[in-house]
Amino acid sequence: MNAQTEKLLIDGTAGAIEVARDLAPQARGVAVIAHPHPLFGGTMDNKVVQTLARAFVSCGWTTLRFNFRGVGQSAGAHDDGRGEAEDLLRVIGQLAPEGQLCLAGFSFGAFVTTHALARLHGQRDIAKLALVGTAASRFNVLPIPAELHERTLVVHGEADDTVPLASVMDWARPQVLPVTVVPGGGHFFHGQLPLLRSLVVRHLRA
Repeated sequence: MNAQTEKLLIDGTAGAIEVARDLAPQARGVAVIAHPHPLFGGTMDNKVVQTLARAFVSCGWTTLRFNFRGVGQSAGAHDDGRGEAEDLLRVIGQLAPEGQLCLAGFSFGAFVTTHALARLHGQRDIAKLALVGTAASRFNVLPIPAELHERTLVVHGEADDTVPLASVMDWARPQVLPVTVVPGGGHFFHGQLPLLRSLVVRHLRA
């Protein structure tokens, strides 16, 4: 992604996990970002994922993007989110075992992030959470603990035809969890990635 990007291979439960680490100078902590659905071309180099990484790095967070099992150089096979949550937790355990931690995910990655968060809650303090294009119509996205709502940004495109906005509102409504809607935005935020980045930066600096 930039001159400071390091490529790493770490040990996962299904074999190697391919990781890209984008370093921030004098980093305040680490942000781990999960990519969209592997069976539909999702990788850690997805443009939305890279946009999230740039936002975190610009706000002083070293970021870890990684390929879920079966993608790129990551070993194993797609596991419907269960093994992918293990992959995410393995990245944290090996590359961000302590200190300030942020989590972010796009689409399928947002779903996986909520399951990893449920495992981490009470064990690690999550500084900020960003969920984009949350795949609530397709998967069992878990609720966000109430005490983390003020630290959570949920962004969705008004015109998302992959994950309808209504499904995200149905997920958020019982939690009274605010959703930031990008007018006219599609699932991949074509032409609106700078706006997405600015929304994430604003959230991180708040």
